[in-house]
Amino acid sequence: MGTGQKAPEAYASQVSAGTSSRPLLADSAFRRLLWTRLTSQIGDGWFQAGLAGSVLFNPDRQTGAIAIAAGFAILLLPYSLLGPFVGVFLDRWSRRNVLVTANLLRAALVVAIAALIWAGDEVLFAVLALAVIGINRFVMAGLSAALPHVTPSERLVTGNALANTLGAVCYSLALGSSALLQYLAGTGNHGYALITLTGVLGYAGAAAIARLSFARAALGPEPGPRRDLQLGREIITVVKGMVAGARHLGERPAAAYAIGAQAAHRFLYGVLALSTLLLYRNYFNDGEDYSSSIAGLGQIVVVGGVGILLAAAITPAATRRVGGRAWVTLLLAALAPTVIGCGLPYQQSLLLMAVFVINVAAQGTKIVVEATIQQECDDDFRGRVFSLNDTAYNLCYVAGLFAGALAVPADGYSPPTVVAIGIGYGLAALGFWRLTGHSRRYADRDPLPA
Repeated sequence: MGTGQKAPEAYASQVSAGTSSRPLLADSAFRRLLWTRLTSQIGDGWFQAGLAGSVLFNPDRQTGAIAIAAGFAILLLPYSLLGPFVGVFLDRWSRRNVLVTANLLRAALVVAIAALIWAGDEVLFAVLALAVIGINRFVMAGLSAALPHVTPSERLVTGNALANTLGAVCYSLALGSSALLQYLAGTGNHGYALITLTGVLGYAGAAAIARLSFARAALGPEPGPRRDLQLGREIITVVKGMVAGARHLGERPAAAYAIGAQAAHRFLYGVLALSTLLLYRNYFNDGEDYSSSIAGLGQIVVVGGVGILLAAAITPAATRRVGGRAWVTLLLAALAPTVIGCGLPYQQSLLLMAVFVINVAAQGTKIVVEATIQQECDDDFRGRVFSLNDTAYNLCYVAGLFAGALAVPADGYSPPTVVAIGIGYGLAALGFWRLTGHSRRYADRDPLPA
C-alpha cells in the first residue's frame, strides 16, 4: 500500500530506539521547549478553570444547559476550524516568535477577560474567550512543529509522549489547584475574575522562557520555497488538500472505522459530560453553595487523569496480546455495563468509578486510533487525515453536549438517558467489531508496534 505499508516498521524502530526519556531530558534545548509547553498549559488550566467556574458555578449567573454546551463549543470549535490552516502560518513565521507573541497576546486578552468577568459583561467576555482559545491552537501546533528541532528523529515518539503526558498532568494540576484558589477568592464574578487572572502568570512565563531560550530561527521553519508562496493560494491548497485527505481516508476502511468508533464514543461522552456537570452543580448540593460541587469535580479531574495514565501504560501490552481491533471493541463494550451500573444509583463514589473506566477507554481508544492512522494512511496524507480526525473528535463531542442539553433536565437526573448511553456504547462496540471484520488486514494485524 505504498508508503502506508512502511509505517509500522518505521514507527516500531522509533519506539525501540526511543524508549528512554533520560537522554531527552539531558538535552537543554528539549528541556527549555518542554518548560515552555508546561508553563503555557498551567496557564491554560488556570484560565479555563476561571472561565468554566464563571459560567457553571457562579451565583451571579444562572447558566442553562444550552449555554453550557455553547460555552464548550467556544472552547473546542476553534481547534477544529483553525487547525488545518495553522500550519500555513507556522511554516512561514518564526516559530519562536509565534510562541512569544501568541502567549503575550493571550496574557493581554486574559487581563481584559478578567475585567469583563468582574464587571459581569457576558457578550464581549465570550468573544475574547474565543480569541484566547483560538490563539492556543497556534501555541500547541507551534510547540509540536518545533519539537523536531530539539529532538533527534529516532526519539520523536518518546519526545511526543513525554511532552503530551507532562502537559496533560500540568493542565490537570492547574485545574485542581483552582479549587484552592476558589476557596480563597470565593465564588461570584469577582472571585472567578481573580482565578482567570492567574492564567496571565502561565502565559507570560511561557513567552519569557521561549524568548530567552531560543534564537529567532532555532525552532524553524527552515528556509525554503514554501515560505515564498502566496498566502491566499496556499490557503486554497489547504482546502483542496483536506478534500483529498477525506478521499484517501475513504480508501482506508480500517482507519475510517477507527475514527468512526472514536467519534461515536465522543458523542456519547459529551452527553455524559454535560449530565455530570449538571449533577454536581444542581443535584448533589442545595443549589446555593458551590464549594462542594467544585471539590467534587476536582476529584473527577484527578480520577480521570489516573485513568488516562493507566490506559497509556496498559494499551501497548493489551494490543500486542489481543490486537487493536479487539482492544477497542472490549473498551467500548465495557462502558455499557459501567455507565448503567455506576450511573443509575446516582452516588458520587460510583460516578468516580465510572469516570475512571470511561477515561481508560477513551485514552486507550485514542491511542489505537492514532496508531491505526499512522499505519494505514500514506505519509503524504497523514497530516490531513489527522486534521479530519481532530475535527470529528471535537465536533462529535460538542454535538453530544447539545444533545445532552436537550435531553437532560436541569439537575442532570435522567435514568432513561443513562440507560440509552449504556446501550449506545454496546451498539458502538458491536458495530465496530462487525464492520472491521470485513477488513482482513485490520483484523489480523495489531495497529501498534510489537
